[in-house]
Formats: sequence, C-alpha cells, structure tokens
Amino acid sequence: MKKVFFIYSFLFAFAVQAQIKHVVAKGESVYQIAKKYQVTPYDIYRLNPDAENGIQENTTLLIPKAGSNSSGITHKVVAKETLFSISKKYNVAVSDIENWNKEALKEGLKIDQEIYVSKPSATNKTIASKEIKPVDVVKEEKVKTSTSTFSHTVVAQETKYGIATKYGLSVEELEKLNPQIVEGLKVGEILKIKTTQEKKVSIVGKGQYEVQPKETLFSLSKKLNVSQEDLLDLNPELKEGLKEGMVLNIPSRKITRDSIFSAKSKVDLLKTVDKTSQKELVLFLPFNINKIENDSLKTKTEHLKTNKFLNLTLDFYAGALMAIDSAKVLGLPVNIKIYDVESSKYSSNVASIITKNDFSKVDAVIGPFQNSHVENTAQLLSKYNIPVISPLSKEKGLALPNLYYAIPSEEKLKANLFTHFKEKNGNVVAIISTKKTASRDYLTSNFPETKLATFNDKGALDIANLKTQLVKGKPNFVILEIEKAGTILSITNTLKNLQKEYEIQLVVFEVYDALNFEEIPIKNLTALKMMYPSANKVITTPEEFIFAKEFKKDNNISPNTAAIKGFDITFDTILRICQEEGFVDSVSKYKTEYVENSFDYSNENGANNNNGCYLLYYDNDLTIKQVQ
Repeated sequence: MKKVFFIYSFLFAFAVQAQIKHVVAKGESVYQIAKKYQVTPYDIYRLNPDAENGIQENTTLLIPKAGSNSSGITHKVVAKETLFSISKKYNVAVSDIENWNKEALKEGLKIDQEIYVSKPSATNKTIASKEIKPVDVVKEEKVKTSTSTFSHTVVAQETKYGIATKYGLSVEELEKLNPQIVEGLKVGEILKIKTTQEKKVSIVGKGQYEVQPKETLFSLSKKLNVSQEDLLDLNPELKEGLKEGMVLNIPSRKITRDSIFSAKSKVDLLKTVDKTSQKELVLFLPFNINKIENDSLKTKTEHLKTNKFLNLTLDFYAGALMAIDSAKVLGLPVNIKIYDVESSKYSSNVASIITKNDFSKVDAVIGPFQNSHVENTAQLLSKYNIPVISPLSKEKGLALPNLYYAIPSEEKLKANLFTHFKEKNGNVVAIISTKKTASRDYLTSNFPETKLATFNDKGALDIANLKTQLVKGKPNFVILEIEKAGTILSITNTLKNLQKEYEIQLVVFEVYDALNFEEIPIKNLTALKMMYPSANKVITTPEEFIFAKEFKKDNNISPNTAAIKGFDITFDTILRICQEEGFVDSVSKYKTEYVENSFDYSNENGANNNNGCYLLYYDNDLTIKQVQ
C-alpha cells in the first residue's frame, strides 16, 4: 500500500512541476493566454475546469509547460478550409477543435484566423511503430477522394452554422446545396449534405510485371492481389488498353488500415458477460400510437390489417421481447426502456424524446427503423458516444462513428458471391435482360471478367454463343436476371440440358418474384442448385428450433424474418453491452451468430457495417441449405 502511495505522490509532484501559474490580466482571454504559452485552450480548461464559465482579472490559472502534457500547435486558416478538413489534416475530432477554440469560433471560422489543434504525441508514434513495421521504404502515396451524399433533418434550436460545422462545411456551401434555407431554417426540414473524404494509401516497394498472352486487367488484379484501381494509378497507360508484353509497375505491398487487422473469431458472448454493473438499453420503435388512436377513419383492427409498417414494428417488438425475457432469465443486469417513436417519412419525435429524458448513462440504442431518423438519433447522441444500431434499414447513408448498420449492404452480399466464385476457381457467365442495365453496369464495373451472354434478334438466348462461354472441367456459375417467367423457364430448361456437358450452377442476386411463378417447376431450380446471397441463414440447430417453438407458443404464429431480427439484434446488443470492454470494443474484436443472423461489424470509410452474410442454395430434397 505504501508503494502505491509513493508512486501516486511522485506522479502528482511531477505533474505540479510541469505547470506554470499565471495571473489573469485585465481584458485577457483564455485564447490569448493559450497562445502566449503555446498550449491549447483545452489544456487550460483541463487544469482549470471553472475557466470554461469565463475568467476574471487576478484569477490564478495553472498552465501546463509546453512540451510536457500539452501537444498544441497553431494552425492558420486558409481559403476554403472547414473544421472538418482541418480535423482530418491533424487526425482530431471536430468537437475537440471546437472545445479548444470556444472563444475564437464564436462567429465561425475565418480566413487567416489562428486556431489551436493537437498533434500526435511521441508516445502514440512509438506505439504505432511497434505495431506496424514496414519491410520496404514507402515509394509513393496516393490520395483517393470519395464523396458522400446524405440527408439531415433539422431539429429545434439548430442553426445553419451548427449544421455546417457538424459536417465540415461552410455556411455558404450548406446554402448552395440547399437554396431554400437562405432565408432561414425550418424544424423538420430535410437538408441535402455532401461531404468529401480523402483516404491516403501508401504504396510500398514498387516492382514490375510483364503482361502475358490473354491476360486481362481483372485476371492480373486477382493474380497479383492488387486492385485494378491501384494498377491504373501506377500505370496510367493502361487507360488505353492492356497489351501483351507491356511492363507494368506493381506494388509489392500496400499498407491500409484494414491490412493490420486479422479476421475476427466467432464467439459465444454468454461465456464472458460481466454481471457486476447495471447496463441501460433503449429501443426506439415506431408504433405511432397517438396517430392510430386519433385516426377517426380507421379502427385499431383495421390498422393491424392494413398498416404494413405497424405490423413490421410489432413483429420486431415480439422478437425483441423474447430477447429481453431471455436476458432476465440469465440474470443479466440490464434495464430496458422502450420509447414510441412517432415518425413519418420526413419527421419524427426522436429529438423531443432525447431532450426530455436523460441519456447520459445509456449504453446502447436500437432504432428507429428509417435511415434518416436513425442517423438523426446517432447525431443527437454522439455527445455521449452512445452506440446506435440501425436494425432494419438496407440504406447506407451517413458515416457516423457511433452508428452501426445491422443489415449487410447489397454490395456486401454480391461481393460474398464473387468471393465464393474465386475460391472455387469458377467460370462466371451472366444472362442479363437488356432492360437490367444497372446489373450489367455493376458487373462491368466491379467484375469485368464476367462473361455476358447474348440474345438473338428475336430476344431469345443465343445458345451457341453461351456454349462458347462455358468451360469444361471447372464449375460454371451462371447468373440469371430475367423479368419474364416464360424466358426464365426456357433458359433454365436449356441450362439443365447443358449439365450433361458442363458443371453448371444457377445464381441469382436475390429470389425475385418471377422465379416463384407456378409455370417455373421447382425441380428446374433444385436441379441447377440455384444459389443466392442472404443476410439470413437457415434454422438448423436444436437451439434455433427451440426458439421458433417458444415464439409460436407465445404468439400463436411462427416467427418471420422481422421477429427473428428483433430477437437476434436485441440479444446481441444486450450481450455486447454486458461485456467488460463494452459494445464498441466488443464489435471490433468478435463476430457473433444467433438464430438467423450473424454480426461481424467492420469500419469501412468511416461507416460501421455488418459483414455477416451467407450463401444459400436450393437442394434436390426441396430444402434450402447453406453453402459450406
């Protein structure tokens, strides 16, 4: 105990020696004092909390010595700079810059203005050098720019300056994107937001490669494990076409943030729950009870019969209740609050709920359902760093550090398919309707090695040409996107006949309505083992069947997809906030799996997306199975 006290006393004495006492002169501001001692205003506030409410003449302030605890530097604002661009330059948060420069930024950011920012400490640099040890010297750096467009719903007391600052825009840029707000903002108004992000990629140890006969840009990118974009960056002449014998510059190693993380292991979080501290979980569910009760045209029964959104909410809620009951049975120390979100497409009462209630101790929030409202929720709760889980929206909009999208994106599902094709060394042919231009463009842009089948003058599939595109001795994955049932029937019959000569598996991006027409025999689809990507797996284990049985016992109906998502997302969130490290660290370390859904979150371009997805196929015994 004496040893612990001695160490504490030594550290305290060292901290005092690293400080300076300053007596405030008449008319002096924290900003001026910080500039005088080459520290940030934040450093002064940290040692003198009362100074945040203002300073008075003859007050004594403790100032850290420059170079001790302070890491402040002065930045001079240039034309077109925003708080967002400055925060990216110094790798700090916009909110931190605002805290360090409260007085200076009262009237907004101005050209030639000097503000304080923080620079990376020597300690952080040392840690980084230990974690990543580049073998080669960096030869070249590429800055890749990406633009994101999304929406923002104006809430009470928001200002144009506040909204612009939040997204790293100037007020002028915000008004240019939304001319209707020049005269003023209106609560509930939907604003268009556009931000530009720069991602720096280091190319290390540039080598060379000679193009061989019949090679394509796609095959080279796979062979060399280099993206087509990087090949084009290093070899601008490729824009004119790839030629045999051409000598290309290639990166021997590419350092990105993703490359320093290994694949996460799937774990059972029940084994590591921490029951020593109480946790708080909030669900924002759009019941719209007031609207239903005040509706003079429809009864509650009629709403239940016709209101699809209400039924979706009730299904999700039923699944969530089972997760909450399970947590109680397991003795998990979680307090659950459920708020009725009154929402429409363009407005909700989320801001009002958050304003009227204390969210400072909440560990996670699930919902609302609509993307714009869940984004607004995450923005409003960002000051508490509360994780907000978007449970049902497939739309991916605003990238916020505390927003987690639980539904895998369409792009992720499709990418999972092509990863499988590559693992099986498959040949990929796509039979795409001429009307499905978006699908054609997607394949051409992202997977140019895919062969596109052709149609004759009468609109029928050119079978002779298709046979030249198939390869014997390896799996042929045939992607089908056709809207007419008759054409689907004809093509699937053709593919079944070709199975005598070729190994063929039918693939669709989703099980769309035309595939379910009665005139298309299910045996066609099972014979071709039709495969598709899915965010949900098939219930197979005894535990999963028990869930379905218990749900039906409580609700007199089998659980649908929304109900199972309600259970899986709620139970996963409860278990993660009950881990000793909390929700955020848990999602960065572990992936999980429950009744139908897997949760494998990763941060991609600032957005926290779930990568947990599956490949399913129709089997000969008329069941749907998971690709192993």
